[in-house]
Formats: sequence, structure tokens, C-alpha cells
Amino acid sequence: MHVHEGLAVQFEAQRDHLRAVAYRMLGSLDEADDAVQLAWLRADRADRGEIENLSAWLTTVVARVCLDMLRNRRTRAEQPLTNATDALVEQRGGTEPEHEAVLAESVGLALLVVLQRLTPAERVAFVLHDMFAVPFDEIATVVGRSTVASKKLASRARSRVRGVAAIDEVDLARHHAVVEAFLIASRGGDLNTLVTLLAPDVVRRADRFAVPAATATDVHGARAVSEETRMFAHRARSAEVALVNGTPGIVVAPGGRLVVVLRVTIEHDRITEIEVIGDPRRLGTLDLGTGRN
Repeated sequence: MHVHEGLAVQFEAQRDHLRAVAYRMLGSLDEADDAVQLAWLRADRADRGEIENLSAWLTTVVARVCLDMLRNRRTRAEQPLTNATDALVEQRGGTEPEHEAVLAESVGLALLVVLQRLTPAERVAFVLHDMFAVPFDEIATVVGRSTVASKKLASRARSRVRGVAAIDEVDLARHHAVVEAFLIASRGGDLNTLVTLLAPDVVRRADRFAVPAATATDVHGARAVSEETRMFAHRARSAEVALVNGTPGIVVAPGGRLVVVLRVTIEHDRITEIEVIGDPRRLGTLDLGTGRN
């Protein structure tokens, strides 16, 4: 077999793995495919005689490509101010590739959202070490830092991904359970369960980026909020519980792209207020975490 053909066969055997690495770093399946293709071009030009472990070498090549793409993205600062409602309607209508949505859910929507807030080097170090067990000495060659500095990058990223709780562990677990139950009931349109999870005088507040123009910015009462929640069940299918400013809330992120955050206030194990935030400027100021170690 020709040397080039042999490399192509070996590369194809690694494609799914490389795509998984790139997707977690970039949060976009299209960009992940571009990164993998660039990695192939570099592999095809490399001196294969110096490569001992092709899989490990290709992983670092893809990581370097992703790091460059993340840095370029940050330099351009391309963050379109898309109305959250339009984005959700677009996603529900099927323009978001179904396989990317499934992939995002398998990785974790909250994790993808939080990863986007890391620096490029932090994101690469965290993904390589914590998600793919790449040794720090290899990570150091990718990010251009020492091994010790690479460990610090991953540690800092890990702390930011986890987030810092603003309440004690007992209340955190209880509040998380309430929000999780609310999200499950929202997905299933379970009106009775929704009503029981909400305080009788609950208030749902929203900015104009988060709801359609004809929808009230404030809704009062457990029944009214529950009925509205059923109307927006499609949002819950692209949502996940996360830490929002230190307490359990909900991120709505179709395909891993943050469009809406729900800040949830809980008293006596019932939800007393839901603030729905879709304004991109406000979303950028929120402290988000997965709440998981």
C-alpha cells in the first residue's frame, strides 16, 4: 500500500476521536470538522518517521489547530447579538443539525456553555487532561507553557467549570433537586407537578430578549406560570441545570450555544421567582458553572 494511502487509512480510524476532541474545544461541529481537516493536511506533510504514537500525535495536532482557532475567535470577538426567541425557534425548526444537538447533550449543555468562558489555553488544557487524559508534559507542548503552568491552567479551568456555590451543600442539593424536577416537568408538560413545585404567588420575570413580543414580561401565580411553561416546552429540551451566580438555575443552550438563562429563587423547597434572561449583555455578566466536580 502506498505510504500516503496507509496514513489516510490510519487517520480515518482516528477521525471520530479527533472530532470529539475538537468539538469539546470549539463547541461547533462545523468548526470541529474544519480543525480535523487542517490536522490531516499537517499530518500529510509531516515526517512520519519521527512519530511513535500516531493517535497521541494527531490529538496534539488537532489541539494546536483548535487553540489557534480559539485565539482567532477571541481576537475577532464575533458574538452576534441574536434574539434568544429567534434562536430557539430556528433550532426547533430543524436548522440546527440533529446530530450536533445529540452530541451537545452527550457532552453536557452546561459544560459546553461554561467551556466557552475559559481562555483558549485553559480550555485546551482542561479538555485534553480532564476529558481525554492527555499527560501534562504533552499539553505543555500544545499550549507553549511549562508542565507546571499547564497543570495550573487545567486546575483554574476545573474550578471555573465547577463554579462556586453561594449556599451550603445541604441547601445546594435540595435546590438542585427542585430545579431538576421543574425542568423534567417542563419537558413533559406535566402541569400538576409544575404547580406543586411553584409557590402560589410565584412571579416569572423576563426581558424582551427572552420572550416573544406578544408575551408579558411578568407573569404571576403558580397556575399561570405553569401553563406558560408548558407552552415553551421546546426550550426545556435544550436546557440543563447549572449554577447561576452560585445557586441552581437553568441554562438554555441549543447545540451548546447559550441563548437564555433562568435564575431561580427557592424558599421552603418551592420556587418563588423565575427570572428569564436573554439579553446578551446580561448573559455575559452571569457567573455560570456546572456545579459538578
